[in-house]
Amino acid sequence: MSDATTSRQSNTSAGQTIRPDEAAHFGKLAKDWWDPKGSSAMLHKLNPVRLEFLREAIDLHWAGDIRSAKPLAGKSALDVGCGAGLLCEPLARLGADVTGVDAAPENTAAAAIHAERCGLDIRYMAGELASHDIGTFDLVTAMEVIEHVADKQAFASQLAARLADGGLMVLSTPNRTVRSRALMIGAAEGIGLIPRGTHHWEDFVTPEELSEILAGAGLEMGEPRGIAFSPMRGLHLSDDLSLNYIVTARAR
Repeated sequence: MSDATTSRQSNTSAGQTIRPDEAAHFGKLAKDWWDPKGSSAMLHKLNPVRLEFLREAIDLHWAGDIRSAKPLAGKSALDVGCGAGLLCEPLARLGADVTGVDAAPENTAAAAIHAERCGLDIRYMAGELASHDIGTFDLVTAMEVIEHVADKQAFASQLAARLADGGLMVLSTPNRTVRSRALMIGAAEGIGLIPRGTHHWEDFVTPEELSEILAGAGLEMGEPRGIAFSPMRGLHLSDDLSLNYIVTARAR
C-alpha cells in the first residue's frame, strides 16, 4: 500500500476505524441529508448509479429473477457508513432485512426518524462496527466510506467478518488521480456542490490498493466499474475509473 493511503493514520490506535473529525463533519450534515437540494445533493445524484450496479450484482450473485421487485427477500443487508439511510431504504424496499451503522449518532438518529415516517423497519446503530455484536449478513455495503476511515485494513477485515458464507460485498470509493483531485475537491468542493472538507485526496484509494486491502481481509475483488461524470449524462456507470469506482467482493 502506498504512503499516501496511510498518511493520516499515524495518530490512530491500531484497529480503530472512526476518525472523530470525520464523524463530526458528517454529523453536522444530518439535518438536511434527505434534502435533494441540500448539502448531500451529490449523494442523491449518486445513489441511483450505485443502485443500478447493486441490482445487477445481486441478480448475478444469487442468479435471481431479474424481474422481481424484491430480489433481496429473505436476505439480510448491512450498510456501513450509512449516513441518514440513503441506501438503507432502497435495500429495504428490495426486500432485505436491513441494518445501518454509522460513525455519527446524529446520522443514525435522522435515519431512524426518516425510515419510521416511510413505514420501513430498519435497524440503525452508531459507533465502531467492531463494537456491535450483530452477526453476519448476506449483503454488506460500504459506499464512499473507506476513504474516510483511519485504518483501512482493519476496516476491510471488520467488513469481511460481517459477511455471511456465500455473501456479497459492494464498495465504492473515489480513485486517487489527478482528475479526482481536480473535479471532486478543486471544483465540486470549491463551488459548494460538495461540502468543503468532505474529501482528503491523499486518502483516496486506487483500485490496485483496494484489491490489496481486500485480499488482506480474505476477499477477492471483482472487476471495478467506473462512476463517471459528463455534462450531458451526469453521473453514470462507465469504463472510466479515473473519478470514482464501484466493486464487488467475495470471500476467497
